[in-house]
Amino acid sequence: MSGVVDAKLAELGLTLPEVVPPLATYQPAVRSGAYVYTAGQLPMVKGNLPVTGKVGAEVSAEQAKELAATCALNALAAVKSVVGDLDKIARVVKVVGFIASAPDFTGQPGVLNGASELLGAVLGDKGVHARSAVGVAVLPLDAPVEIEIQVELVAGA
Repeated sequence: MSGVVDAKLAELGLTLPEVVPPLATYQPAVRSGAYVYTAGQLPMVKGNLPVTGKVGAEVSAEQAKELAATCALNALAAVKSVVGDLDKIARVVKVVGFIASAPDFTGQPGVLNGASELLGAVLGDKGVHARSAVGVAVLPLDAPVEIEIQVELVAGA
């Protein structure tokens, strides 16, 4: 661990995981100019989904919020795999969250708060972002949550 962000992760008791291998033909993250875009990140922990199902049915909103934080941590790992150092992040620009929802579940924004809160805790003001929380019928591997992020890098990074 070398940077400010790595130190903050350690202070929070968090460990950046290995990048989740792609489930199909895509890259976990790509850089275009001063931006890094991640693919949708599932809440994988050591290669497995800890929970499956729909939020509001098999998965509680609180569980899903925790899973969204795991997705955000996986997204940071994907960003780091491209730029090498999370201190190169100028800011998180956008977060998009997909929440596999039971038909009557309407708490998608609260679930996505798990990702937003983690990014704020780790990156401070650089973690403040625009976002969209979208309810969907089903996600890959029956995951309850999937998150993608877009970050802007500091000039010259």
